[in-house]
Amino acid sequence: MVSAAAQAGVVAACVVLFVPMGLAGWHLSRNKVLFFSGALFVSLAVGVHLSPYLPSVPHLLATSFFVPGPGAASAAASSGTSCVPFLHRVSWSDAASAGAAANGLGGGTARTWSWPPSLASACGFARLSRDDASLLLNGSWVMVAGDSQARLLVLALLRLLLDPAAAAAAEPELFRRHSDYRAAVPARGISVDFVWAPFESNLTRLLREDLRLAPRVPDVLVLGSGLWHMLHVTDAASYGDALASVAGAAKSLRSPLPVPPPHMFWLGLPHLVNHMLNTDAKRAHMNGTMLRAYDHEVDQRGLVRGDGGPFLLLDVGKLTQGCGQQCTADGMHYDGEVYDAVLHIMLNALVIESQQRI
Repeated sequence: MVSAAAQAGVVAACVVLFVPMGLAGWHLSRNKVLFFSGALFVSLAVGVHLSPYLPSVPHLLATSFFVPGPGAASAAASSGTSCVPFLHRVSWSDAASAGAAANGLGGGTARTWSWPPSLASACGFARLSRDDASLLLNGSWVMVAGDSQARLLVLALLRLLLDPAAAAAAEPELFRRHSDYRAAVPARGISVDFVWAPFESNLTRLLREDLRLAPRVPDVLVLGSGLWHMLHVTDAASYGDALASVAGAAKSLRSPLPVPPPHMFWLGLPHLVNHMLNTDAKRAHMNGTMLRAYDHEVDQRGLVRGDGGPFLLLDVGKLTQGCGQQCTADGMHYDGEVYDAVLHIMLNALVIESQQRI
């Protein structure tokens, strides 16, 4: 937004610049050198008086001609452009075998992730400690709804917020088959809900009915689905129609709220390793062609930002591909380090969005 002072400066500049130049042109049209000199003098005078209200030339160039590239994150940070598009640019490397047990691997080498140092420095991306994450989510209600992928994200969140013994004690209850789950971090007033919602119709009902009738909406809302639809329906167009309903319900939930709307995230589909899937039905229906068709519907149905949607995409597919086949035992569910990366991308996005809302 242009400030009132800048607007007043522009109006005054127009008066000072064009009135004398018009008069000079009328009186001095026969003497082009004298006219040019007078015009240059007036222009320089206006420039001196107007300069306090205008951005510097380098800043103007940076904001007007910003093009993502190798140094894009640095340019984004310096020009105030959001760093959100760079959140998924993580690197994967082998970790010591000691980390394998913590991430559910059977042994050997585990994989760990990080942001490149230059990107982390330029945009301020960081893995949050338990204290920092608790402070960020202080007093918040976090709701995650979906299938087993969503459940694994909740596990990553609990492992970050709770001490190891408490997180381990919560895991069996969280993974009760086809059930909801609720946890709390009383010291920080944080509530965490997992809602079992494997189909898109479950998510639409949650948005249109359950949350609309609730006295409060979540501060952070993470939704995701598609695996059950792919297995049991196997129709990308039908999935897209269902996603459009989810998008419409999410937009209607946001619009009438007297308070800031929830931060909304969509949990993308993982990369599927077809030959590792553990049933014939999964191997038949959950192949690469079908996965690409389902991902295309996510991009095209007004669900995620960039397509006019309300959800910021958590690109699980990109992260699982980066980690590789060694990070999955069944070709669908991945090790804890993957969902830790998803979680920290979400938390860093919350930091950025919270700053932008101030």
